[in-house]
Amino acid sequence: MTDKQMVQAYADAWTQSIEAISTLLAPLTEGEWNRPTECPGWSVRDVVSHVIAMELELLGDPRPIHTLPRDLRHVVDEFKRYCEVPVDKRRCHTAPEMTAELEYTIIRRSRALRDSRYGPTDDVRWPMGPYAREVPYHQLLRTRVFDVWTHEQDLRRALRTPGNLDTPAALITRDILVEMLPKAVAKLAGAPAGSTVVLDVHGPLEFMRTVHVNEDGRGSVDERVPLAPAVQLTTDWETYARLACGRIPVAGADIKVEGDEALAQRILDNFAVTP
Repeated sequence: MTDKQMVQAYADAWTQSIEAISTLLAPLTEGEWNRPTECPGWSVRDVVSHVIAMELELLGDPRPIHTLPRDLRHVVDEFKRYCEVPVDKRRCHTAPEMTAELEYTIIRRSRALRDSRYGPTDDVRWPMGPYAREVPYHQLLRTRVFDVWTHEQDLRRALRTPGNLDTPAALITRDILVEMLPKAVAKLAGAPAGSTVVLDVHGPLEFMRTVHVNEDGRGSVDERVPLAPAVQLTTDWETYARLACGRIPVAGADIKVEGDEALAQRILDNFAVTP
């Protein structure tokens, strides 16, 4: 796949996922917008507000000027405060206002993607509050796919409408999460040099990956499966994504552990990769 094809694949995956969100929301009653999601402190309306806000920032729209209430317990750091401002601003918006804004945002962003003059490796600003930085254009698009698909799944679980666990956006999300495994295993969990950890995932997406820790304590991941890994973790794809995105605690996850239980627990304690 060429760089240009890769960028188009990311744009297509983003489009499919964000349009799926729009379709999911269309029939909701006003009360259903208030259903809680697995994102701490956020309802269905809040998750949609966040998705809209991020896309509007990428379009260059100014952030809203808004003072947050002091009793939002889930706002525990500057990044969450940054994300919360446009969310709290929209908490008084009605269902028709929310769906109309989302639809218009999708139209604007889709046009911007079609007309973009950025090359795949051109540096662009990634607006993430305290984490704002310059990143290659292809990386920004890939990260937006990950974020939008993850929030699509938040909404689907809240609304009890499962689906789209094996879409192109899901595959991109899988690859991003797998890339994070070496950090969780080698750096954060402190897996010993020379050890291997196998992740066996079944369900709509099936895959096996192994993290190898070299003699310097650095981790790498590939598809080679050793005969006797230090740890093997087996779970389904949705549970894996929820764990890795910090949606559920380890204690509430259906995951089978084989091998060194102490090391497995350290890995699972550091499994979440999203801020």
